Amino acid sequence: MCAHVSLRAMRILIVAIGRLKQGPERELAERYRERFDDIGRKLGFRGLEIHEIPESRARDAAARIAEEAAAISALIPDKSAIIALDERGETIDSPAFARHLGRWRDESVPNAVFLIGGADGLSPDLRRRVKLGVAFGKATWPHQMVRVMLLEQIYRAATILSGHPYHRA
Repeated sequence: MCAHVSLRAMRILIVAIGRLKQGPERELAERYRERFDDIGRKLGFRGLEIHEIPESRARDAAARIAEEAAAISALIPDKSAIIALDERGETIDSPAFARHLGRWRDESVPNAVFLIGGADGLSPDLRRRVKLGVAFGKATWPHQMVRVMLLEQIYRAATILSGHPYHRA
């Protein structure tokens, strides 16, 4: 097992519109978050935080997008690598996902911030700040499933970076 200790460990944040209610999705998401925390510290990651933002109740889509963008932006620290989960993003495999995280960590990027927008999507201003857009295939997924799949991929990335056998290509 390779260990990576950085002077400044990278923090991973997930900023998501909507809440995961109690139930199997929340339990599975929490399981992957805990698994990541166990392995991530040894790899130079400072932890994984999830920030849930309530969906905007504005009447029109433009106002909802703007309200949600303001709430999301308030949670993005300076000098962050911003990654948007977006059906129009790149479809990358797990090793490539792991390489992105490992490279940002090695470059001492203080935060990797993953954005899961609301039903109306992310604002153009937020999209312009994104370093990487990631799609989990061409299908449209419910936000609850996207969050679980993202957490699983973050955990899988940590296992790939550590040489753990969880990921078998």
